[in-house]
Amino acid sequence: MTDAARSLRWYGGLAVLFFGVLPAVMVTLLVVQGRTPASMGLLLIPGIGLVVAALVYAAKGITGSDPELSARWMQRSMALVAGADLVLLGGNALIRMAAG
Repeated sequence: MTDAARSLRWYGGLAVLFFGVLPAVMVTLLVVQGRTPASMGLLLIPGIGLVVAALVYAAKGITGSDPELSARWMQRSMALVAGADLVLLGGNALIRMAAG
């Protein structure tokens, strides 16, 4: 019997890359190039930490053999990606609005 959620695991891994790693890289490039206030650099620390944790949980979810446990790992991974986006992108927007 094949695992019906196997393809969903891979799509979850791709979601971590597109919605976690890609925004983190883009915001990091904005800070390095000086196109956003320097205080945004402080938000990179928890944001990148959340993305790394999401990558670890996604890897556990993709490689896990138990479907229930894999689903829980993937749910945690998606929650961490959402938190990282909130910190990085939302923080960037708030800091830009406050800076004028």
